[in-house]
Amino acid sequence: MDLSPTIQKYILHWGEMGARWGVNRTVSQIHALLFLVNQPLNAEQIAETLNVARSNVSNSLKELQSWGLVRITHMAGDRRDHFLALQDVWAIFRVIVEERKKREIDPTLTVLRACAAEAEDDPLLEPATKVKMEQVLAFLEMLTATYDDYKHLPPATMQRFLKMGGKVARLIGSD
Repeated sequence: MDLSPTIQKYILHWGEMGARWGVNRTVSQIHALLFLVNQPLNAEQIAETLNVARSNVSNSLKELQSWGLVRITHMAGDRRDHFLALQDVWAIFRVIVEERKKREIDPTLTVLRACAAEAEDDPLLEPATKVKMEQVLAFLEMLTATYDDYKHLPPATMQRFLKMGGKVARLIGSD
């Protein structure tokens, strides 16, 4: 499959950004390819297009499927699996945020809550250290609660909310 220079640039950059966000470069590039090409692709087509090993494509597709960003589809007359990426930007954003929360924030909150409980009976901890631990826990719990409040909003409502941007901060006032 021949890709335009613009699509190639996009895919390469998406791979670089993925790596910066802690996502495997090939996983990110495959996601970008499937998002942009407007047709289902099989693993061989993906491997050939991106010039990566078929085994790497297979593992990357499994990762993308585990996140819910890519699904399998079938083409008439072809027994191979073909892959499609979610196409709605808001759905992609929601999936990524929810998965990162489950994989990163939720386990962290579990440990921080346990540490906060243990800190109550730990005579070796200085009071200032306990306060810092409580502050981090409170901060992450506040962010999680806010996320839970907003995650079910329709995309149009979220767009209006995000477009308000600094207007809300100015309305509330700054501290």
